[in-house]
Amino acid sequence: MTDDDSTVLDCGRTIEELSEYVDRGRLPFDPEIETCPECLNAIEALERVGQLSRDMIADDAAHLPRPPESWFEGILSAIHSELRSGRSFPIHHPDPRVSITVTEGAVRSLVRSTADALDGIYIGRTEIVGDAETPGAPVHIDLTASVAWGRSIPDLTDALRTLVYRVLAEHTELNVTAVNVSVEELHGIADQGERR
Repeated sequence: MTDDDSTVLDCGRTIEELSEYVDRGRLPFDPEIETCPECLNAIEALERVGQLSRDMIADDAAHLPRPPESWFEGILSAIHSELRSGRSFPIHHPDPRVSITVTEGAVRSLVRSTADALDGIYIGRTEIVGDAETPGAPVHIDLTASVAWGRSIPDLTDALRTLVYRVLAEHTELNVTAVNVSVEELHGIADQGERR
């Protein structure tokens, strides 16, 4: 990635700075980073991608070629674009003087971390489509995903839809009318020449 506006979070930190901080084991402790919600979302995403990479290497399919760098870069790019706070979605409170919102970035992070509970599928992009800023307005969630070679795509995407519906109902007031999952890649797939 290049050091341009697209790699700078709303708080002013860059993905590169946070990546170096994670590489150092989050040492020395930086209280500004550790108390910034945007930085913490970015760190969580960076750690998940790192864990995914390590898991794939340690997987019993270690004899298969490693996914191309462009695959990891694509996931990192999607995560980065989702780290921005984005829109603010209202949450009802019984006291009319109280205004509570949850940011679009936080909802995307929630969806991504929920998907991490499923073995064999990894989220690429998360998009919340519709007027989510209006209470009760219908929205749909569009996800792209990579599925592990040899796993059932219908089973994994159905499980992902169920989890996303559940977690958004539990933690937001979004009126989710659909969760659409597009599988764009398979990871851990052998080269055709090796499989003959």
